Amino acid sequence: MNRYDVIILGAGASGLWCAMTAAGRGLSVAVVDHGAKTARKVRISGGGRCNFTNLNAGPAHYVCANPHFVKSALARFSPWDVVGFLGENGISYEERDHGQLFTLEGAGRVAGALQERCTRAGAELFLGRPITGVSGKGPFHVRTTRGELNGDKLVLALGGPSWSQAGATDFGFQLARQYGLKLVPAHPGLVPLVFPRNRQPLCAEMAGNALPATVETGGARFTDPLLFTHRGISGPAVLQASNYWREGQPVVIDFLPGMSLEDFLAENRASNAQLRNLLARILPKRLPPLLLDPHLAETQVSQLSKQHIETACERIHRFTITPSATEGLDKAEVCLGGVDTDHISSKTMETRDIPGLYVIGETLDVTGHLGGFNLHWAFASGQACGMAL
Repeated sequence: MNRYDVIILGAGASGLWCAMTAAGRGLSVAVVDHGAKTARKVRISGGGRCNFTNLNAGPAHYVCANPHFVKSALARFSPWDVVGFLGENGISYEERDHGQLFTLEGAGRVAGALQERCTRAGAELFLGRPITGVSGKGPFHVRTTRGELNGDKLVLALGGPSWSQAGATDFGFQLARQYGLKLVPAHPGLVPLVFPRNRQPLCAEMAGNALPATVETGGARFTDPLLFTHRGISGPAVLQASNYWREGQPVVIDFLPGMSLEDFLAENRASNAQLRNLLARILPKRLPPLLLDPHLAETQVSQLSKQHIETACERIHRFTITPSATEGLDKAEVCLGGVDTDHISSKTMETRDIPGLYVIGETLDVTGHLGGFNLHWAFASGQACGMAL
């Protein structure tokens, strides 16, 4: 059989969920992917533990040019829908910080359950089938290296170009352009930031050190662990903030979130310890000398002037730097940008100008925060599309 009700391009999280849902409603479904395995990003997500959703999933945790777009799909698909799916497949989970839900059996079990449910529902999976061309506007014609498939409807579930080591490409964006869909320019999201060359000695000295921090940029601020790398900064606080950083913007870091350095110095006003040594009680030992001028770092606390204290507080609580770049799409967990949601129905994921053509998951201009929100969007958009096909 090479004629289907629906052809879904991409066997990732959104494509498989959409296929499972549509086939479960009695539609003939074909899923085509150039990779030999399904759900490759799912298999390596969460360090192999799969942070599959978040109990706090809601519109505020997504970046999109139209912040209202995600509301409909999220309102109809809750974290408990994902939990229920895993439970039906014998997969247990645990809750971690900030409402993050992780599997106990590992990411491979989640990917396997998605694939099994698709095939059990009757969807056909065509894996290891590079797509050589797509044409038509209903029926749609999908040419692969091993033959042609035809479908009354077509779903683009091809993700974005982040994490190329997991097989990601920009093919979904290419097809969107082919069909005249407007794209919001793509750039890396949930990605480490690179410091300018003159500040990289700080990074080299601190590489591997992590500490709590508040990172603020582009009107957003996040408090979570920060990790120094050899070229800049990473860790959850930085990855979150990277979704809002744009080239040329400063990043402000508070290395003592929830604590007042001014009060701490007042409590130790009589100390004859050098400021750097006193700060080593509450910060990684090597950090204060790198943030403060040598004279200030070596001044005894009892000899600090009001100006000294103000300067120290500014350097510790409001360390400001303008990153030179991000680590790029290969190191990014997600891709910001994608198909402009003004072209898409928020209820069905169908394109407004081409009936029968749908776009879901990361191919859309929808990017979630760190912590299970992106997988939840893949499932939620797949569900909305699968029910509408």
